[in-house]
This record gives sequence, C-alpha cells and structure tokens, in this order.
Amino acid sequence: MIKKFIRKILGVKDERDPTQPVVLGPEEHGIDPRLLSPNAVRVTQTLQEAGYKAFVVGGAVRDLLLGVKPKDFDIATDATPEEVKKLFRRAFIIGRRFQIVHVMFGQELLEVTTFRGNALNNNAPKDEHGRVLRDNNFGPQHEDAERRDFTINAMYYDPATQSVLDYHGGIQDIRDKVLRIIGQPEARYREDPVRMLRVVRFAAKLQFTIEPATRAPIPVMAPLINNVPAARVFDEMLKLLQSGHSLACLKELRASGLHHGLLPLLDVVLEQPIGMKFVTLALESTDARVKAGKGVSAGFLFASLLWHQVLEKWNAYRAAGEQPIPALHLAADDVLDNQTDSLALQRRIATDMRDIWAMQPRFERRSGKSPYKLLEHPRFRAGFDFLLLRCESGELDAELGNWWTTFYAGDIAERERLINTAREPAGDKKKRPRRRGPRKTGDDGATQLDSGAQQAASGADGE
Repeated sequence: MIKKFIRKILGVKDERDPTQPVVLGPEEHGIDPRLLSPNAVRVTQTLQEAGYKAFVVGGAVRDLLLGVKPKDFDIATDATPEEVKKLFRRAFIIGRRFQIVHVMFGQELLEVTTFRGNALNNNAPKDEHGRVLRDNNFGPQHEDAERRDFTINAMYYDPATQSVLDYHGGIQDIRDKVLRIIGQPEARYREDPVRMLRVVRFAAKLQFTIEPATRAPIPVMAPLINNVPAARVFDEMLKLLQSGHSLACLKELRASGLHHGLLPLLDVVLEQPIGMKFVTLALESTDARVKAGKGVSAGFLFASLLWHQVLEKWNAYRAAGEQPIPALHLAADDVLDNQTDSLALQRRIATDMRDIWAMQPRFERRSGKSPYKLLEHPRFRAGFDFLLLRCESGELDAELGNWWTTFYAGDIAERERLINTAREPAGDKKKRPRRRGPRKTGDDGATQLDSGAQQAASGADGE
C-alpha cells in the first residue's frame, strides 16, 4: 500500500500483471445484489456447480457499479457452448462470427459466452482492412478481458462471492468517468470498426469523457464503418438512437466525423433552422419516452431523421410538374433507396416510414369524410405525432395541429362542428360541377346536350 502511494506521488505508472486481476470485495465496489437478475444468478450458480467458472460480465457489471439496474445480463464462462447448452433446458447456440448461447427463462434472455482467446494471437481470419471475420477460439479469462473493447466493460462479477475481478483498471475509469479502449486504438478499431460507434454511444449515454488516445484515430478511421455489414451497423445505430441520449449521440457522431455514410445529409438538415428544430424536437421526444420507460418506434425515429430530405425532394418533384401525392411517393423512394446502401432498414420499418410520410398531405384535407377515414388508419397516432412535430418546428401553421388535436379528442358533435368550420388549404377546394347548357332540339325533335355536357356524359374528360 505504501509502495503504491509512493509510486503515485512520483508519477510512476503502476505496472500490473495483466494476467492477474485486482479483486474487489463488496465493501470496496458497493454493488447492490438486489439489482441482479435472479435468473443471471441462477445461470452462474448452475455453471459453477457443474465445475465451471462463471461471472456476470460487461455492461451489466458497469451498470451495477454505477448503481443502475441493468437491462440485460451477459454471462462469461470457461464452459464451451456445447457444454453450456447441455445444462439448460431452453438453450440455443447462435452466431457464426462469434458463437453465443441464448438461455431463456420465460421472456428473459441471457447471453452466455465462452472466454475468448486474444484475436491478435490466434490467426483469426480478417478482411483486407484488418476486420476480424470469424473467431471462435477460446482462451483463458485474462485474454477474454483483454479482447473486450473498453476498460469499463472488462470486469467480472461473481454473485456467489460478491467479488469483482478488474483486469484493466475499469473501476478507476468509472470513478474518473473516462472511456478508454483496451490495447492499441488503431488495431482495435480495425478489428471491429463498430467500436467507434460504441465509443460515441457510451460517452453520450454515461456522460463520460473519451480518453484522448481513444478518440484521436476515429476521424481518420471512420471510413472503415463502410466495410461492416449494413445490418450490424443498423443495429448499432438503433441502440444509439434508443439510448435515451440520442441527440447527444448524433452531435458526437458529427463531431467525430462518423455520420458520413450513415445519415449523409444530416449536416445539411442541421444547418437549416427549421430542419434543426424538427430533428431536435423529435430526438428530445424520443429521449423522454426512453427515460419514462415507454416504447420507441424505429419507424418514427428514422422517418423523423430523414423527413427533410424527403421534403426537399418532394418540393423538387412538384416544381417539376408532378402532382403532390405521386411526387411524395417518388421522394420517399429516392431517400429510402439512398439509405438502403448504408443502413439495412428492415422492410417493416421502411413501411412504417412510408405510412407516416404518406399521411402528411391527408391531414390538410378537413372536409367531408376525409378526417374520419384518416382516423381509421392503423398508423394514425404515429402520423399525428409527426404532424405535431412539423407544426411545433414552424414548418406548418400551428392552427392545423390544434385543429387535429381537438378533432382527435372530440365527440361526434364537436367533430362535425370542426369539419363545418375548417379552412381548406389553398388549391385543394373541389371544383364545382359544370352546369348543363340549355337543351337543344334537333331536326328530328330529339333533345340534345351541349358539347361540354356530351363529353362529361361519355367520360371523355377522364377515366
């Protein structure tokens, strides 16, 4: 203890053996066992009783140390996936790049992984940029800790002894609120470029400072994100946007140069006052819902982020002579096609986005049966919330949002009153039917119509 104090005073770095963890007891780490999932304890206990090592690991330990109840619990063990599977009735081996065992307890899913060997030492197959393609080589616990991304995610908690094993100074980094990558940053980002997105997400979510050496390579190495499968990038983006700190995450993405290729026109949107306000309001609303424990629609999120790209193209198509509704569909096609290359938007999410966008012109029709038909749309609530954001941001007159708010909450009499007093948008008034001309009598005494009425009767004006 005295030696450690003297070394600290002299500024001498404490050279710890990376194969030997610092072990902290409950009085030192302060984890509340009541925050643990009973099923996570059950899994570690079952594995330990079978003769294996087993720990709660990763983000769950980080959250426990911060006094936050984790949403998910991951388990690390020296048992192989096949050995884990034999111990649990509902266990499934998944994954090709990394084999993981999913253990189910009712609706709760626990991920159990075998200690991994260091990817740099086992000749794991990589692509031309250094990204690890497949690595199912197992190894000792200290190598498993070394291959984890950040120090704060490389700690192991044993529920049986209530002790924490810390190999890389994660406890101190949590106390200092510092995000630090394990190992040489450039090499770690090449192994898995998604780590650059994770840095941004954790820094924003935890309000930690990114350690300078960890941050420095990101702007230069950001293009490596393009080599990652789009589906994996989309999953990470969804976690980022649903973190409860989405606005802070997007700002950090821009600051780090990571948004290019993900949301390539975001700079343009955020430089426009209305666009900036719209995106800010949408993300603030999303963050509030996450913090309140409410669900968040991925379709609504991406519809909000990409709306002003759709709006710009919609206006361009209309200026070129397209009718409003076909122009909107063409604009949506252009934007979604452009994003499909970088984000693997699932068909269900893309469909929700189209529905939300397509409803917007319909909100301006407030006569006849149109408002009642729109109320019956299965995605009405999402489209209505989207309309309110447009009004709040200044894109539309607030009167339209107020009218629909009252109409949505009103009874039959109130709705009829609103329809009778609604202002029709310019250019949307229905044309009055053409009056019939005076009847003419032919030489044969038969009654004839004027030429305009003849065309209407024959359907020559249209299909």
